[in-house]
Amino acid sequence: MKITQSEFVISSTVLSGCPKPDRPEYAFIGRSNVGKSSLINMLTGNRKLAKISGSPGKTITINHFVINKEWYLVDLPGYGYAKRSKTERHKWDKMIRQYILGRQNLLNMFVLVDLRHEPQKNDLEFMEWLAVSQIPFSIVFTKADKLKLAQVQNNHKKYQKLLSQDWEELPVDFITSSSTGVGKDELLDYIEKTNTIYV
Repeated sequence: MKITQSEFVISSTVLSGCPKPDRPEYAFIGRSNVGKSSLINMLTGNRKLAKISGSPGKTITINHFVINKEWYLVDLPGYGYAKRSKTERHKWDKMIRQYILGRQNLLNMFVLVDLRHEPQKNDLEFMEWLAVSQIPFSIVFTKADKLKLAQVQNNHKKYQKLLSQDWEELPVDFITSSSTGVGKDELLDYIEKTNTIYV
């Protein structure tokens, strides 16, 4: 798939504020500072589409973008940002879960994970919740360019080994870099194929 058009649609704080669910939808989520905005901009070829901030926890709304006038890309708030108040974190958590469970045109969640770090408890718990809730998801490993190839392979295998302890079938995953464009074609091809199942 080649993206020729990407446009911001709306920011929402409640499910009812989202656009009409009339086309395939894919949401991106991950821990704060995982590189979500950079990845979205890399995928779309539009550096100004998702706002990039030097401070974590900047995204606080459900942000919809329409891609090629065919499908929605959704930028969700990051989780695990400790500097926000407990009340704010609870509010975001509720908003995100209501969106995920209630959005009938959501075909896949892309859960972003920083490949440089050891598997994080809140990433694993979130994936488990998606599985129990029967929400299709894939793992997107980010910042591969920050590691040597051997480290990329080693960290990837370590993550798969950990998941295989509890999962009969591992989720689809992608290794990406927003700086070099690694993983872009694979991710967009996956979306293009998944779009064909939308009715």
